[in-house]
Amino acid sequence: MTDADLDPVIHSASRLRVVATLAALDRGDRIAFPRLQGLLDMTAGNLSTHLRRLEDAGYVAQTKTHQGRTPATYVELTRAGRAAFERYTVTLTELLKGAQP
Repeated sequence: MTDADLDPVIHSASRLRVVATLAALDRGDRIAFPRLQGLLDMTAGNLSTHLRRLEDAGYVAQTKTHQGRTPATYVELTRAGRAAFERYTVTLTELLKGAQP
């Protein structure tokens, strides 16, 4: 097993942080974009770019709505995203086990 077996969409350090944070939520839960941004200490533009890549892969879903007149965006990990993260962690664990003497 090599690091090439790791999902390249998730393997980016920033996207891994996003997916790991979303995976910590209960299934079906979502988080407001500003809250996620604060937890990850990322700029809005940087987070948006990584979320777009994850959304294109089907790993996250973004729901845009309004609270009164204020736009609000919520982010959640999809079923496919949760499965991909689980595969990623299993693969990484196996890779690390193989690297131990």
